[in-house]
Amino acid sequence: MNSRTAKRVRRAVDGVILLNKPLGLSSQQAVSRVRHLFNAEKAGHTGTLDPAADGLLPVCLGEATKFSHWLLDADKTYEATVRLGVVTDTGDAEGRVLAEKPPVTDRELILQTLQKFRGEITQTPPMHSALKHQGRPLYEYARKGETIERAPRSITIRELQVFDLIENFLRLHVRCSKGTYIRVLAEDIGAALGCGASLAALTRTGTGAFDLAHAQVCTLDQLNALAEPERERFLLPVDSLLATLPALTVSAAEAERLLLGQKLGLKHAGISGFARIYGPNQQFLGLVEVEPSGRTVPQRMLAQNPVKLEKTPREPV
Repeated sequence: MNSRTAKRVRRAVDGVILLNKPLGLSSQQAVSRVRHLFNAEKAGHTGTLDPAADGLLPVCLGEATKFSHWLLDADKTYEATVRLGVVTDTGDAEGRVLAEKPPVTDRELILQTLQKFRGEITQTPPMHSALKHQGRPLYEYARKGETIERAPRSITIRELQVFDLIENFLRLHVRCSKGTYIRVLAEDIGAALGCGASLAALTRTGTGAFDLAHAQVCTLDQLNALAEPERERFLLPVDSLLATLPALTVSAAEAERLLLGQKLGLKHAGISGFARIYGPNQQFLGLVEVEPSGRTVPQRMLAQNPVKLEKTPREPV
């Protein structure tokens, strides 16, 4: 086998890249490019961002993929531009215009209408989405002109504020629960106003505790411009995904038991629920759940490369 046909050997890279995804790329395409640039064995993202949207896409590499669900379930924050008076078949700017009406631009009426969309509401997922029906994404049916019945979902809009209103373009700040479709929100706001609306632009500005202002947010162009070893300066540690959880430290012997999947009968004052767990040298071990009884149950643990856990007495936590 010559050098041209030799298979590229992937390497074990563990951590999180806070990518500012550009327009035009799907989430999976963006993940594939990051994986290629780091030559990583495994990679995944923490929540789909449409090709027509840009903004924050945390990319998990290696062992971090075990904890990607933590951000999948986290709140997301967006800056959305809604075009009032224009309805499209996809709910966004890429679709075919179905109807145009004089836009409602009365600011007070808009503010009153937005109150109806704060808190827990229901949404019907759009046909132009990646949700599956009989193993196929809905957008495949939509492209053939087929409509599949979809059940409404309960979602939560935690923040919904107006940035500005210029002519018929309404810029909104939205913080919402997982599973929220911002273009459906735009359509529903337009319907409530009586003029219709569609999503003109969308930027994800935050995911969980991360946002675009984070010092280590990077672009694909920035990563491309660096040599492979230099790219690692943008790599956040695996436990950054769980930074909002309390941290516990265990002894070497207890760490070994947890890594074997065994439960521990420990007492953790004031801590219950999920927690980060660390060994005596502060090496991150994984995610545990502390039951009300005090029992510590391993949930997701790192595959440890023979880490030598120093046998030291467990300090109080």
